[in-house]
Amino acid sequence: MSQLSTRTCQLFSDYHTHPQGHRVQRYTQTLLQPWTDSARKLGLTDIAFTDHDRYHTGIDFDEIDRLLERNLDVKIRTGIELDNDPIHSAAGRNWIEKHWEKLDFVLGSVHFLQCADQMFDSVPDGAAQFEGRDIDAINADYFRRVREIATTGLIDCLAHLDLIKIHGHRPSVKIDTLVNETLDFIRARNLAIELSTAGWRKPVNELYPSDRIIELAIEKGIPFTIASDAHSHVQLGDNFQRLAEKMSILGIREVCVYEKHKCRSVMIRDS
Repeated sequence: MSQLSTRTCQLFSDYHTHPQGHRVQRYTQTLLQPWTDSARKLGLTDIAFTDHDRYHTGIDFDEIDRLLERNLDVKIRTGIELDNDPIHSAAGRNWIEKHWEKLDFVLGSVHFLQCADQMFDSVPDGAAQFEGRDIDAINADYFRRVREIATTGLIDCLAHLDLIKIHGHRPSVKIDTLVNETLDFIRARNLAIELSTAGWRKPVNELYPSDRIIELAIEKGIPFTIASDAHSHVQLGDNFQRLAEKMSILGIREVCVYEKHKCRSVMIRDS
């Protein structure tokens, strides 16, 4: 578990977490309390639970309310991650629409390309989907799918925006050419994008998104959330010291927090 930066700034939020991991687990105090305990140890005061929409049956709003009552020093945002799963996400979208007013925050993501029964970002098996294919075409197709998620009207923020690079494949064209239209979509819809340390745990070993995409987002006035994409409470705030240093270099001094889908920018204080 990484420690927060003492040299640059104090990161206080983590807006991409998966208490259920990758299976349906009913929300209980036993499942959720370790997340608030870890947040407290790390100095995190604002976290969002964003389990995958395919596991929405495990989410219990009453249990989250009970957790809030027991942990008044940690803001806990009720959220979910909606992706483009061709098998399950229609039900996920219906669930989000039904519970929209109970949710604080919805992430949007793309995990599926042409293969309907396998996420392209699974490691190592998903790498086979890239073998012998035009990487530029795959990137263009991926960002088209991101724009489709952005136009649903059901999300607040885009997760791991350049996830397509996970296995280390790089396009031959400038990234500006690939992402500008997508970033314009995001800005026009007043959405945020996350800075995710999960990329540092993957084969690509790079922050999501890349520095150049972050620079373009800054130029367009797109706000940021910060995230670990933790699938265990021990991953909460993972690599946040490294992220704080990166944000300092890029000149990012504000992050977004959400309550009932309303974004508020908060200045990051120095440590």
